[in-house]
Amino acid sequence: MRRDPGLQPERTRLAWRRTLLAVTVILVLELRLAFTGRTVDALLAGLAVVTWLGVLLVDWRRATGAGPRRPERWSIPLTALAAAGLAALGVVHVLRGLR
Repeated sequence: MRRDPGLQPERTRLAWRRTLLAVTVILVLELRLAFTGRTVDALLAGLAVVTWLGVLLVDWRRATGAGPRRPERWSIPLTALAAAGLAALGVVHVLRGLR
């Protein structure tokens, strides 16, 4: 069975787009929870936006095919760590809101 070399890059770009979409959804939920008037929440939201911008830079290059053919060694762990960090911030906001 022969592999079509054109499908693998397309699947990779689609996977990076889904990752970017998921991180963006997490950021939007984080921002929604952050506007409570407390300084700590505003600082956490600022941290979330900076993290999202870093992920956007890395993932957008991979999703559009503008980046290198193979991802840098740090891009995949950085994206996973950023997504987990944003999710953890969301959990912190939810738990603080339950008090």
